[in-house]
Amino acid sequence: MDNNNAQPYPESENNEDVNLSEAQEINWVVVEQTMGITVAEIIAGRLQSEGIPARAWQEGAGEALGLIVGRLGTGHVVVPEEFAQAARDILDADAAAMEEEE
Repeated sequence: MDNNNAQPYPESENNEDVNLSEAQEINWVVVEQTMGITVAEIIAGRLQSEGIPARAWQEGAGEALGLIVGRLGTGHVVVPEEFAQAARDILDADAAAMEEEE
């Protein structure tokens, strides 16, 4: 079972019980959509390399069937709302750099 979507509890440095009243909800926003989960995972890794918490996900049925097109085949890259603009700026710069290479 993939717990990448488990949130929002803060981690305890010494494994003591975490006070749940300190938990904060994280509002994840989509910054990119791709054909399939593989490309979404690559993009999420790129953002993570820049220090941006990012996740890739795809609808479970689409992932189970190996779809890469259509609604169930769409991969989604999400980041916490406060990182969305920085993530978009990185992705835009990467796209511009790729266009220059062509």
